[in-house]
Amino acid sequence: MNWDRIEGEWKRLSGRAKEQWGKLTDDDLTVVAGKRDQLAGRIQQRYGVAREEAEKQIAAWQAGANDAWFGKGGKD
Repeated sequence: MNWDRIEGEWKRLSGRAKEQWGKLTDDDLTVVAGKRDQLAGRIQQRYGVAREEAEKQIAAWQAGANDAWFGKGGKD
């Protein structure tokens, strides 16, 4: 999934991000606003992981994104 699409639909997808990274607050997700580098920084901060690990987690989450996440192609 293209990150530009995730960023453009961030309000819709922020709930999925919160499911993935439960330590992120609603304020964190608002500040992130779909910006990948901001998300990595917040994951680093909340989970105490290195930047590389945060990026790895984001890449795995992004790889799991599909049309159902955007309300297309069937059930969420």
